[in-house]
Amino acid sequence: MAEPASAGTTFSSLAEPCADAGNRAIGPVAKTNAHWDSLGTLSSVQRTIEQFLNAHPFERAPWLVVGYGTGIGAWIALSGPWQWAAWISLCAAAMVIAPLIAREGQADHLRHALIGMALMLAAGCAAIWMKSALVGAPPIAMRETVVLAGRIVDRQDASGGARLLLAARIAGVDRPVLVQVMIPAQIDRGDLVPGATIAASARLDPPAPPMLPGSHDYAFAAWFAGIAATGSIGGPVTVIARAAPAPSMRWVAAGLRDHVLAHLGGSAGAIAATLASGDRGAIGRSDAEAMRDAGFAHLLSISGLHVSAVIAAVYLLVFRGLGLVPWIALRVRLPLLAAMCGAGAGVAYCLITGSQVPTMRAVAGAVLVLGALALGRDPLSMRLLAVAALFVMLFWPEAVAGPGFQMSFGAVIAVIALHGAAPMQRFMTRREEGPLARLGRQVVLLVVGGLAIECALLPMALFHFHRAGLYGALANLVAIPLVVCVAMPGLALALLLDPLGLGGPAWWVTGRALDAVLWVAHATASLPGAVTTLPAMPGWVYGLWIAGGLWLALWSGPVRRWGLVPMVLALCVWVMIRPPDILIAGDGRHVGITGLGPDLVVLSPGQGHFARDQVLEASGMAGATRPLEDWPGAQCTHDFCALALTRYGRRTVLMIAQSHRRLNEDGLAQACAQSDLVIADHPLPAVCHPRQLLADGTLLARTGGMTIDLASGTIRTVAQTSGDHVWHHWP
Repeated sequence: MAEPASAGTTFSSLAEPCADAGNRAIGPVAKTNAHWDSLGTLSSVQRTIEQFLNAHPFERAPWLVVGYGTGIGAWIALSGPWQWAAWISLCAAAMVIAPLIAREGQADHLRHALIGMALMLAAGCAAIWMKSALVGAPPIAMRETVVLAGRIVDRQDASGGARLLLAARIAGVDRPVLVQVMIPAQIDRGDLVPGATIAASARLDPPAPPMLPGSHDYAFAAWFAGIAATGSIGGPVTVIARAAPAPSMRWVAAGLRDHVLAHLGGSAGAIAATLASGDRGAIGRSDAEAMRDAGFAHLLSISGLHVSAVIAAVYLLVFRGLGLVPWIALRVRLPLLAAMCGAGAGVAYCLITGSQVPTMRAVAGAVLVLGALALGRDPLSMRLLAVAALFVMLFWPEAVAGPGFQMSFGAVIAVIALHGAAPMQRFMTRREEGPLARLGRQVVLLVVGGLAIECALLPMALFHFHRAGLYGALANLVAIPLVVCVAMPGLALALLLDPLGLGGPAWWVTGRALDAVLWVAHATASLPGAVTTLPAMPGWVYGLWIAGGLWLALWSGPVRRWGLVPMVLALCVWVMIRPPDILIAGDGRHVGITGLGPDLVVLSPGQGHFARDQVLEASGMAGATRPLEDWPGAQCTHDFCALALTRYGRRTVLMIAQSHRRLNEDGLAQACAQSDLVIADHPLPAVCHPRQLLADGTLLARTGGMTIDLASGTIRTVAQTSGDHVWHHWP
């Protein structure tokens, strides 16, 4: 047996090392505790996010669609295959890492959110990459004059002629490509219709890049439309084969347009023809500008408003009309039948008006709403809107970059978010009240809804068009009911009654309603401060605003207010943007100078409305244009105009070429040496060395249009801001 004393000694000896070990372990234990504290903090963050996601089950799905659209935007912003592949690889890595960050059973919602968002970011990039590879048409290398022989695919009448889309062969291209050419009215013919095969001499150019940084990128749209060249026909056209006399939707649309114009003349008839056929060629320039400045541009583009009006009218007529017949009402599910009839009417209207992408987007969204109504679901929900947006992006991913997609979905998001807010829910709750109080509440709802839509669309309009109407919310309260409730029903009734010879009164009502809309447009556009303008803004500022707006709209509860932070930050940067001092269009012929009063001073205000308007919009100025030679201090000869600008404490001398005459090189060298900036639309001799910059045809061919800020000396070019993409052909 062991002795007790020895047992006691053993325990004592064991206790001492333990105590010493405990004292010695103070440092390592502290480090271990610090490690566990950091893990605990991470776990706490995970629990907080998990609880937040668990509390918002119906608001998570729309963010996956936002991720899909962000992936599309990343493809557009990144330059080439290596960058796109890197984006998709990073998303794949995130899907692998997500389960390690959020373990199963502890943060399931967070893990699913990370994996789902990474998957959608990659899918959006891959989808537009795939469509680009399938439909993209490489542009022609340079300007050339060729003899085209091809079949007319589409025709759009325009002021001064017609725009033809041809499937033609071009020398050096091994397959037929789409070419868009303008044919002047002097040589236009009645047999130049879709289906005809023609031959003509044409001057072709690659699809144009943005004229200035921040301007519309037609080359991007042409790439996804499969258009390889644009240009104009300058000589007689030979019809090789006439179009087969088969009826088509285009034939129906042309017949409707001619019929409407025969019964309604003037501006009202032009707008009525647009509503019936989608053809905007008859609308005058002054009317189009007034409609735009008054915030009525959406009334001239067949999209959500018009499609919704047609579908809603057919739905209500079928539902209410058949509901009056007891035998049908008791045996047929009227909501489903009315939804099917409304969808058919929407599809037919889309086909008649040209099947433009905005119209097809609107029909797709409306059909989903009809499906929700037929199934007894809420048609105004973010989840349903997300499904509609995803449907559009699956087939037209490139639409994400366009103003049509952003503004149409932005308006609906604003309406749904407003009606889902708790104060608005309380205000809309049914209650016992008189008819006047009920009418007043409906008017308040319309005004508040219109203001919400205008606030949502104003940044989009300023970003894409650099100008927006400020009174659109109030003016649309008059214009939209006139168009939707009076003009469109009157037009439909007139077309139905004309075969019986009874359409006269309906035509009169339609004409008076559209005259009233035009009067409101011109009156609104002429008000002081009716139009706000802004120079081109950086894309990251606009993206910050959109991100904040989506956060504000898609979440519910106090957390949505965090969306105001990026919006306020973007607004602060926004208001500090000032117009550049000098704007040089890519063609070198259109030069604008700001800061010389309320008007934009340009070199040649008469050379084309489109280019002049692009320079005016990019400058962010709402005034008119004035020729440079009329400005005090400008010295112009047949060959050059010179002007000295004194700004920011220094003097800058500009010299701008006006002719292509061959000049004396000694005189040219001396004039260039006395100038800080020389601008020309053609290459100048090598002897021209200005003190700061020579922006002649050689440089502009490599950079595209540019803007110059004299305060900082910053030069922004189209090549820098648009990126090195396949649809841009920089030397």
